[in-house]
Amino acid sequence: MPEISALPKGTLPEGAQNERDASRTVREMFTRIAPRYDLLNHLLSAQMDRVWRAKAARELRPILERPGAMVLDLCCGTGDLAFSLARDAKARIIGADFSHSMLVRARQKAVASDGSAAVSFFEGDALGLPIAGGSLDLVTTAFGFRNLANYEAGLREIFRVLKSGGSVAILEFAEPAPGILGDAYRFYTRKLLPKIGGWISGDKEAYAYLPKSVSRFFRPDELSALMVRVGYEPVRYQVMTLGSVALHIGFRP
Repeated sequence: MPEISALPKGTLPEGAQNERDASRTVREMFTRIAPRYDLLNHLLSAQMDRVWRAKAARELRPILERPGAMVLDLCCGTGDLAFSLARDAKARIIGADFSHSMLVRARQKAVASDGSAAVSFFEGDALGLPIAGGSLDLVTTAFGFRNLANYEAGLREIFRVLKSGGSVAILEFAEPAPGILGDAYRFYTRKLLPKIGGWISGDKEAYAYLPKSVSRFFRPDELSALMVRVGYEPVRYQVMTLGSVALHIGFRP
């Protein structure tokens, strides 16, 4: 099992001196890139982001099909995972994000769906949710967890709001193993992606931060170890697309 003390404590944007700085910098960054966020997600992943979210939703279908189940999509951004979860679901789906600009776009997409994507959204910080303890059946997050200022605190806050027997599902990027394909992935994410993302979004700093945040984030076994330390049991994960994405699922006993 990985050494817990060696694991990263939280995201570290350039210039951030503490957790408050990190949180503020990340919020400001996502506010700036919100107008082109969906376009760049689909473009830079070659549409694979849709596939990853759909797979996560399929894995969680037994919970989503339960009438009355309460599901929170955390760090929901513009709502893409929340909408995937809501498709044919009987559970109630809500989304939360600390970026107002992201939520504006999520709500616009919900309205444009003519009721077919029944998701409600609220503005909130993943490290301090305005939700009673033990009230949710499932908490999900897609490509937002690695941007938290404190990973362990985030896992503990999710643990707090879950019911006994409730589940957490974290869909997040990972670094592929060394080798030809892994090296090609790193060349793309570290050399090409920042240039393309910066050019289209007009924000070079944001798209330089994003691949750096992946390279310093947990390996799948490291995140699994931290989840176990916090109290989730059992914890399982599966990797996708050459090991560049991992889906972790854990349970509150």
